Amino acid sequence: MDVKKLMLDIGQNARAASRSIASASSGNKNNALQIVASKLRKSEGLLIRENEKDIKAAKKNGLSSAMIDRLRLTQERIEEMALAVEEIVSLPDPVGEVTRIWNRPSGFRVGRMRVPIGVIGIIYESRPNVTIDAAALCLKSGNACILRGGSEAIHSNTALAALFQEGLAEAGLPAEAAQAVPTIDRTAVRALLTLDEHVDMIIPRGGKPLIRMIMENSTIPVVKHLDGVCHTYVDADADQKMAEEICVNAKLNRPGTCNAMETLLVHADIAEKFLPGLLGRLKNEGVELKGCEVTRKIIPEVGKAKDEDWKTEYLEKILSVKVVGDIDEAMDHIAEYGSAHTDCIVTESHRNADRFLKEVDSSSVMVNASTRLSDGFVYGLGAEIGISTDKLHARGPMGLEELTCQKFIVLGEGHLRD
Repeated sequence: MDVKKLMLDIGQNARAASRSIASASSGNKNNALQIVASKLRKSEGLLIRENEKDIKAAKKNGLSSAMIDRLRLTQERIEEMALAVEEIVSLPDPVGEVTRIWNRPSGFRVGRMRVPIGVIGIIYESRPNVTIDAAALCLKSGNACILRGGSEAIHSNTALAALFQEGLAEAGLPAEAAQAVPTIDRTAVRALLTLDEHVDMIIPRGGKPLIRMIMENSTIPVVKHLDGVCHTYVDADADQKMAEEICVNAKLNRPGTCNAMETLLVHADIAEKFLPGLLGRLKNEGVELKGCEVTRKIIPEVGKAKDEDWKTEYLEKILSVKVVGDIDEAMDHIAEYGSAHTDCIVTESHRNADRFLKEVDSSSVMVNASTRLSDGFVYGLGAEIGISTDKLHARGPMGLEELTCQKFIVLGEGHLRD
């Protein structure tokens, strides 16, 4: 197989399809998405059978339990995909929205209008649901997409992409608007990253090595986040019962996700009272605990945290714990070791909550809420195509608006420049 030729053909087809998708009506796009949601439910058996091929290969290849969990499709997860697609249908179409318009002294008007970005390449690992989420968001926002999932999910992703293309075709839209790369050859990724004549943006979803490779090799703008080192800071003024439930949820709800808590910071004034109950509960659930010296004095059986632990995204049942003197030390720790993803304060102090919201420089900052809520679907975006910790164009969970850009429009009546 000539992989470079394959990717060039995919890029050219995506560019051609993007023009049709950009001008498609909201009704046509929504109709396609409704068809896709229906097909997901009707094809549940087929999708699970294809996914089982990937699961068997993953076990044979020694993938971690966290990776296999992210890879697995179940009846519940397929239904969640269908619901996410239907949620996107219900959202306003951002394409063509005039976000602002103003008059100039000479009488002409200037405005800004949302338009599709064009062709978006999504490179991702493990989670097959990204195939549907990304394609649906790109379609509703008027973009074509090229989907390159990981080799570990090739059967699942191929089946899901084919289903999505069927929905496009039945709605009278070009199937090439959502193309999955049909090979696990790694040279396909590097070829995609240099299709700057046909692809406008790359969005990676995966581990740090993948994202670094993409950043170093792409000739196309990349929107990314490298790590999800998420913190929960339990303040001296916290409701400790609420704090315990937030921490348990943030760590254990799904430990293998980028918005799971990886470091717990606790104010010294409450540490002796708060930590034994919480850490005992986490330990009983199989969490490996690593702590600072103060934490280990309170609970001697906690392992010793090394400097590397504070900046590690574990993605499994491991938690770093540090006792801090005050909110300033907590925010300093987050600034030094955090990844600008999601950080939370648990407190009843309005002053401290306000300071945390303003001073912590992350894409999602929370008060009295689990970091696991940092998610496009949960935020009401319908789904997310990724989470950006960049500061240009988009930041945080990326939904429909983040998949558009704005252009200036000028409305005149024969106006000329003097």
